[in-house]
Amino acid sequence: MSNLKSQISNSPDLSVIIVNFNTKQLLDNCLASVFKAVAPTRGLEVIIVDNGSTDGSQEMVAKKYKQVKLIVNKDNLGFARANNEGKGVAKGKYLLFLNSDTVVGHYSFVKPLKFLKNHPKVGAITIKLITANGTLDLDNHRGLPTPWASFCHFFGLSSLFPRSTFFNSYHLGQKKLNRIHSIPVAAGSFLMMSTKLFDQIGRWDEAYYFYGEDIDLCYRIGLAGFKIIYYPKVSTLHLKGASSGLRKETASLSKTSRETRIKVAKASAEAMKIFYSKFYAHKYSVFVTWLVILAVTLKGWLRVLKYQLT
Repeated sequence: MSNLKSQISNSPDLSVIIVNFNTKQLLDNCLASVFKAVAPTRGLEVIIVDNGSTDGSQEMVAKKYKQVKLIVNKDNLGFARANNEGKGVAKGKYLLFLNSDTVVGHYSFVKPLKFLKNHPKVGAITIKLITANGTLDLDNHRGLPTPWASFCHFFGLSSLFPRSTFFNSYHLGQKKLNRIHSIPVAAGSFLMMSTKLFDQIGRWDEAYYFYGEDIDLCYRIGLAGFKIIYYPKVSTLHLKGASSGLRKETASLSKTSRETRIKVAKASAEAMKIFYSKFYAHKYSVFVTWLVILAVTLKGWLRVLKYQLT
């Protein structure tokens, strides 16, 4: 516990914000790794926003991690709204939005934070995320979901031509993944940015319940004239899907109910509609917009049907 106390600060460099919903063991593992990692010079604070967990998460945090700021919601308010709640009590000059299904590496805080501080035109930064099976989490290395990029992704053309700029702009297949470079979109599972910029661009959009809110936030960072940096010099384990229950490779780790999986599947489809309507509908013809909404709706139905039958 002395190590934890030495890292916690009342005027921290970094506020780590973690949204939790029924991921008690994953959250415990995540927090243990957070307090083993090298802390910034002025320390950090950790804020847990619990979205009405019923698995003992709140009690675990209160018992084992007393220096953590714990916000308890009665209901599951969604990822965006919960993150905004966490930001509301944050004191750090910089923010890190972190998933509860991550296990951070030793230098996962200090190295990207140093880069962010030294590059004023960088609005946000993320790092290399490694999935449970040892592969890169490419959802943390994304292009914008234009109609063409999304078409190539969902119909498998990006997988057929993974290094193609034309066919795989969705995951930026042409980029060198071992080099530091700018990307349009980083995932909300590990997203670090300044508090000043977060306030400037207007917080997380609470129209999104789950999924899509990170794309929206990154898009607005770009509109504000800032870069998002992929920093692969440090890595963190991401047990992708363990918190939502939507990934086969982490299904055994997930405690998510069937009802929640269906709700998340619906929300993921709705998120695509929200983003497209907000940023792209005015850029494309009515016909293209109609095709996109139709495709998203059909994909959403298929996702929901999948979880209704399992």
